[in-house]
Amino acid sequence: MDYQANIANRGDNHVKLLLANNELLDATGIVETIEGEFDNETGNIAFRARFANPKSLLRNGETGKVQMTVPMKHALLIPQKATYEIQDKKYVYLVDKEGKVSSKMIQIGATLPDIYVVSGGLSSNDKILLEGIQKVKDDDKIKYSFVAPKDAIGNLKMKTE
Repeated sequence: MDYQANIANRGDNHVKLLLANNELLDATGIVETIEGEFDNETGNIAFRARFANPKSLLRNGETGKVQMTVPMKHALLIPQKATYEIQDKKYVYLVDKEGKVSSKMIQIGATLPDIYVVSGGLSSNDKILLEGIQKVKDDDKIKYSFVAPKDAIGNLKMKTE
């Protein structure tokens, strides 16, 4: 839906194809058509893209996972391991200047491997507890050391899928 509705804000129509063996096809494809209806059981929608096939890996009618670039401006990213869940709601522990922790519900805008894109509940100035969230509860006072966001994100294992 976002792909069709946000023509101006989306990436271009070039896509990658993740094959059944979880390898990316070397060639980049171009989206030609998008089905008009979602699959009621899976929530998926079919994209048709044309790919060069010099190694004859692709056969007519085969399926795979399409990967596309979707720009996210001013996205707030947090490691998934910094969150916990209660009744289908995601929470983080905020750490104040005195080292006191308090839980805060957040809204997830998108999910990436090992990372959440937060759409609400946090600001870029908030400090969250990254390690040991199972060992604390609201109003606990902790000793902590600050880890720069680029280091916290950079040390996660990242997959493309």
